[in-house]
Amino acid sequence: MTIRILPAVGDPDAARAVSSLLNQLPDADPAPAVADSTALLNALAGAAAQGAGASPGGAAPAAGPSAVEALPEVVLVHERIGPMPALELIREVALRFPAVGVVLITMDAGPALFSAAMDAGARGIVGLPLGYDELAARVQAAAQWSAGVRVHLGGSPETAPGPAGTLVTVTGAKGGVGTTVTAVQLALAARAAGRSVALVDLDLQSGDVASYLDVQFRRSIADLAGIADISVRVLQDAVHDHHTGLGLLLAPEEGERGEEVDDRAARQVIGALRARYEVVLVDCGSQMQSANAAAVELADVALLVTTPDVVAVRAAKRQVRLWDRLQIRQAEDTTTVVNRLTRNTEIQPPLVAKATGTQVARTHVPAAFKELQPCVDAGRMQDLDGRSTVRQALWSLAGELGLGESPAVRREGRGSHRARPTLTGRRRKAITPGAAPGSGTGQGPAPGPASGGGSGSGLRFGARRGSAAAAGGPGPFDPAGPYEEG
Repeated sequence: MTIRILPAVGDPDAARAVSSLLNQLPDADPAPAVADSTALLNALAGAAAQGAGASPGGAAPAAGPSAVEALPEVVLVHERIGPMPALELIREVALRFPAVGVVLITMDAGPALFSAAMDAGARGIVGLPLGYDELAARVQAAAQWSAGVRVHLGGSPETAPGPAGTLVTVTGAKGGVGTTVTAVQLALAARAAGRSVALVDLDLQSGDVASYLDVQFRRSIADLAGIADISVRVLQDAVHDHHTGLGLLLAPEEGERGEEVDDRAARQVIGALRARYEVVLVDCGSQMQSANAAAVELADVALLVTTPDVVAVRAAKRQVRLWDRLQIRQAEDTTTVVNRLTRNTEIQPPLVAKATGTQVARTHVPAAFKELQPCVDAGRMQDLDGRSTVRQALWSLAGELGLGESPAVRREGRGSHRARPTLTGRRRKAITPGAAPGSGTGQGPAPGPASGGGSGSGLRFGARRGSAAAAGGPGPFDPAGPYEEG
């Protein structure tokens, strides 16, 4: 969200310094500084009256939703503002405009002044000389508080406080089920849809996101673990800007450093990322620790990846039960993704849903490792061919989850009928117009010797096996036919 800021600074040099820093803040819309307390109160009253459609010269500012939305989210008050003392001015703003977050700029940032400023109604204090990180943190905190107050005062739900980004976690039922590939492709699909995306590797001891995207990195999520207040600048230093447009926050190269990231650090990092990115995708691996457990608990969408075999489905069931026992997430709030599915697999998605008690995504990922192997070996998963059935399935899954648009599948066929890809990656042959599968009659090529010309059982057998193939379509037991559940 855009943060509207109104600075009240009397000294011209200080006003220029404040305006210079405010112009560097992301998503900030600073107004020209006002010179004194009277100008500040008049500006706020005028904005409220204009938002309410009333005359600015009224006795009291309007308090309706439109008036509240017209006010700036943050007001900066310099300690040497006049003629009204700074603390009195803060108290006046807090009483008349309760939806505005006020931040005091002062040389004395000691506990006595801090307590007095909080009592007056300030939302934070910034010490002089001004620093970018401290100013950004205080402004963002005041803006989020202001957004929450506006919702309670009847403002737009779009101004709800807290992070706006969608958090999606991807957890594996066990190792080797395709968790990282799923997370990477979902992130690429969301980025291709025009969204700002952060991909976080919370598989802290054995994360492979960097290997799959061919990234050399210095900073990791462990570098943010000991920071009490993560500012925008600190977050920018830790996030790797990938050439695909993804922001990558990677697991530490030294696995033992993963112990530095606890649930508190994970919540703080994820909150900072959600405030900056529209989509935050977290690869949680398959081992539950306090950090990735916190991520799953906070997630808007929690995905559990499994393969359609007994061992993996049992592991998925154990994972779901673990989340339920620890009160992390309930089974019905979890979405299971079935990976490496074939039509001949005995365990089909309905059975997975019944065994785990979770929802199963409508989109299933086919077993086609040969398509992935060149990109996996090269460590460039972003170069996976758009015609790959695995990529098409995962990007369709992204569309199903609301992260991006489902890709348009390029279909090729013969004649007027276009073949569509199946789970095996093979394509159905086109049926020649006028020829009905399973019959020996119709317009099309003449039946061969195998079809015969008689009317006995050989004719029916020949018609079932020969005529459909001659017509260009699969027989009734063709393994390349469409996959149907059940």
